Parts: sequence; structure tokens; C-alpha cells
Amino acid sequence: MGLVIFYVKKLFKIFRNEVLVLPSRVVVGLFFIVLLGLPLVTQDPYFIRIIILTSIFAIFAASWDLLSGFTGQMNFGHALFFGVGAYGSAMLNIHFNIPPWATIPMGAIVAVLAGLIVGIPCLRLKHTYLALTTLAFPIILLGIIIALPDISGGELGMTGLKRITESLLGNYYLHVGVFLVLAVIMWEITDSNTGIIFHAIREDELAVKASGINTVFYKLLAFCLSGFFAGIAGGLYAHYMRIAGPSTLGVDQSFTVVIYAIFGGAATIYGPIAAVFILFPLLEVFRLWPEYRMMLFAAVVLVILLYMPEGLIHWIRDKIEKECPRCKIRNIATRKTCRICTANLD
Repeated sequence: MGLVIFYVKKLFKIFRNEVLVLPSRVVVGLFFIVLLGLPLVTQDPYFIRIIILTSIFAIFAASWDLLSGFTGQMNFGHALFFGVGAYGSAMLNIHFNIPPWATIPMGAIVAVLAGLIVGIPCLRLKHTYLALTTLAFPIILLGIIIALPDISGGELGMTGLKRITESLLGNYYLHVGVFLVLAVIMWEITDSNTGIIFHAIREDELAVKASGINTVFYKLLAFCLSGFFAGIAGGLYAHYMRIAGPSTLGVDQSFTVVIYAIFGGAATIYGPIAAVFILFPLLEVFRLWPEYRMMLFAAVVLVILLYMPEGLIHWIRDKIEKECPRCKIRNIATRKTCRICTANLD
């Protein structure tokens, strides 16, 4: 009993000193609590379905940010990884009768291989040339899929996939749980030495090379990691919707994920995630006006891009927090001195 009390006190101390000191961390904590406790408030199937799909696309958006936001390798064909994960999982499930819990990580591994296939020829490309080259890969794969209907289902896609679980709450906690775990893992990657190198490559690749760092390895690593997480999202999507179709490789899928990242704030991980949780449900609300749905969506995105060019979450965070000029630690906006080094914040 004493050991339990000791760990509870330790956990509370960490929570008080690490979470409650910043509004953004409090918001993240509340976000976790709300997501995990939502089924206690409502179990409406439609609402649960929206949250599940939002969680899947949040993984997808964060995976794009891990590659393009942090390393600066602009990927306009990110749907390739999502589609490879979806089709890889579907083929293994349909043709080999492998259960979904095994096909999803296997499909993600196939997406990692796709990351290598895309990454190697793109190593020497930058900016517009890189973006257009990455855009070509999902289009090529889509052509192959349509040309092989006996294997891939052709234009109709592959239907009849098995779900991991048929339970409403089981599906909810499975997808939300995977999303939360992967979001934390991606954030930890970007907050590690690897993330610092990714960021440095985006800012000045030549200087990173001059420091003796193998930039080729880290750029390929970014492609592979991004492909893995996007492949997980694709596999989850295919098994939840019970179909893997050409839409998973669509150009609109690739550009939508870019919109999510820019809307929320690139090179943050949490920015694209927040954007998905704002925009995806908002699109469902706009179904009340089907004729104006996409116009309203575009108007919301344009307003954010015009008045908050660094992203909505960046803008909000700068309003509620400020960075210490000396130690670079963030503090609540109402503080006059830094909570760490006591430097003047005004």
C-alpha cells in the first residue's frame, strides 16, 4: 500500500510540475481524457464512426508532417503509403486469410519498402522537382492496380475485408488507442536527437553534411518512418471500412493531408492532428448544406492561411504562451519572469 501511495504522489508531482505549468499541455491532457471518456457520454454509432475515422486520418496527417514538415522533403504523393498499407493489408486478408491484427503491421512494412522505393530516387531532388516526382508514384501504382483486377479488384477495389472487432466500443478504443500511442511515438521521435537532425536538414542540409552527419541515411529514415505510420493508418482504414479501393491512392487524398498540416501548423506533429480533429468533423457538419459543403470548407481553410500563415495551433499557442529569450523554455503568457531561469519575459 505504501508503494502505491509513493508512486501516486510521484505521478501527481510530475503532473503538477510538467503538465499544469503550460496551457498547451493541459489542453493535450484534456484531449486525451475526453477521447478516452467519450463513450461514457454517447455511444451514437454515427458519432463514434466520425471519431474513429478522424483518428485514422490524424495518424495519416502526422505521418506527412514527420517527413515533409520536419525534413522539408515536400511529398505531394503521400497517399502512396496510405494506399500501399490499405491494399497490402487487404490482399493478405483476402488472398491468404491472415487476420487483420497481423495484416495491418505487415501492410505497414510494405509501406516502409515503398518509402525506400520512393526515397532513393528522390534523394537528389528538391522543391518543385521532388514534389512532382512524389506525386507520380501513387498515380503509377493506381494504374498497376487497375490493370490487375484479379489480384487487386481493379476499379471496384477489394471488398469483404474482416474487421478486427465487430464491437462498437471495441472498434472505438482500438482505433483511438492506436492513434494516441502512435501520436506520442511520432512526437517523441521529433523531440529526440533524430528529430533535431530532421529539422536541421530542413533548415540547412549542407551545414548538416559539413558536421559529418549522413543526411542520406536520415532522409531515407524519414521516408521509411513516415511510410510506416501512414501504412498503419491505411490498414486501419481498409479494415474498418471493409474495402481497399482506388480512392486510397487518389490525388485528393495526398493534397488533403497537406491542407491538414498547413492548417494546423507544420513541423509540430500536434498541429496536423488538431487540424484533422477540427476539419474532418466540420466537413460532416457542412453536409447540412451539400451544395455549399466544399465552398465552406475552402473558405475556412483560406481564412486560416491568410491570417495565420504559420497555422492555427501556432497562432493559438503564441497567444497563450511565450518563449523565454534566454533559455528558450515556454511559459504561460501571463508570467513576467521565466519559470526556469527567471529571465524577464516582457
